[in-house]
This record gives sequence, C-alpha cells and structure tokens, in this order.
Amino acid sequence: MASKANKPELIKDGKRLDGRAFDEIRPFKIEASVLKNADGSAMVEWGNNRVLAAVYGPVETQPKHMADPMKAIIKCRYQMAPFSSLSEHSRSGPNRRATEISKVTKEVFENVVMLNEFPGSMINIFVEILQGDGGTRAAGITAASVALASAGIHMKDLVYAISVGKIGEELVLDMDMIEDNYSDSDMPMAVSPKDNSILLLQMDGGYTREELPRAIDMVIEAGKVISAAQREALRSVYKNIAKKYEGE
Repeated sequence: MASKANKPELIKDGKRLDGRAFDEIRPFKIEASVLKNADGSAMVEWGNNRVLAAVYGPVETQPKHMADPMKAIIKCRYQMAPFSSLSEHSRSGPNRRATEISKVTKEVFENVVMLNEFPGSMINIFVEILQGDGGTRAAGITAASVALASAGIHMKDLVYAISVGKIGEELVLDMDMIEDNYSDSDMPMAVSPKDNSILLLQMDGGYTREELPRAIDMVIEAGKVISAAQREALRSVYKNIAKKYEGE
C-alpha cells in the first residue's frame, strides 16, 4: 500500500472515484478459447485490467524426476508485462510478488483439478497481465479457471476470485489500483461456488470481527455474477462451433 501522507479522497458523496457503489463490480468481459496454439485459454477484461490465461497439458512432466506416479502436478506462472503498468510490479523478469501470486494460484487449482486422472503428467498454467489496474491476481485466477475448463481438464468446480477492501469505515468491492494503493485493507479471495468453499484468502490490513463476515458475504454475492459470466463464456465457444457445423 502507498503512503497515506498524500492520500486522495477515495469516497465523495457516498460514491467512489469512478462513481461505483461500495458493492459494485467494475465492468468485465470473459472470452474463452482465444488462443489457437494453447490447449485452453481465456481473456478477461475487468475494468482497465486485461488478463490472458493459457493452459498447456496434461503433458509429460519435465524434468522427469518431478513426476508424481499417482497424480498430475501443476505449474503456474503469473507475470505482468513490462508495459502493463507504471508501477514497479510491472518490471521485466521475476520478482517476489509474481512468485507469490504464481504460488497461491497453483495452490488454488491443486484443490479443484482432478489430478488423479492424469498420473505422471504436468499441467502448465500461464497468466499474463497485459494491462494492470488493481485486482490482477483475482482476474488471473478467474481467467485461469475458464482456460482450464476450455482445455477439457476435469475440475470439481469453476473457481472465481475477487477482492474486497476497506476505505475508512466502508467495505468496498473490487478495488482499482488507486483504491488499492491508498486503502486501509485489501482481501483477495478465491471461491468454489458449488459450496462457497474459500480456496484463497489473503489479507493486507485488518478487519473487525463484524466486518469480516460482511466482507465475505460481499464476495459470495459478487461471485454469482462472475460465475455466470464464466459459464456463458464457455457456452459461447460451443454455440459458435455448433453454428459453424450447421452452416456447412
């Protein structure tokens, strides 16, 4: 989080800087199977974020000594393109933040991908942030879930992710970069909507005992909209394939 010394006024007349209500998501769009050379892929436009996810596999594990004869292993790389943002997060090459997000994203999908169906193999997930404006780890997980599904990889559920933050005394959903930089708290979450299992919860800042369940409820409610968009993106792929064959 940025220094609070020159903190801008983030809430004015009951609205946020971009005019959204406290529980309102930024406009977003999800498209599945956008890359021909990947086994599965997805593009997410979320506010000013532009996130591309690609999945390759299951393939033979490399190096071979890492293979698990009982199940597949997942490798994940989250990376911000050097041109994606003016912040230091977008510097070229690996950094601590990208390594940490790669790790937690991997752990999310280890809980939902049916790894025992692909013993000895490897599934590679790549998340590329082409343009970043806050909430990129959540957008990346949301995109990667659709990419895995479009690759035909069996999962227990289609995971979504979004963050909820705190500005002063107000809980706010889906913060952009300015809000993220100057907020009092930020809590990205990944959820399995089938039973609302929380697969990722990270917290920067604090919440009271009363605020935490309210924040989680905001995420679960927003997840209904995100999940519907994920499923529609996948349905659209098959609708387009059906139309193509009908026209032949």
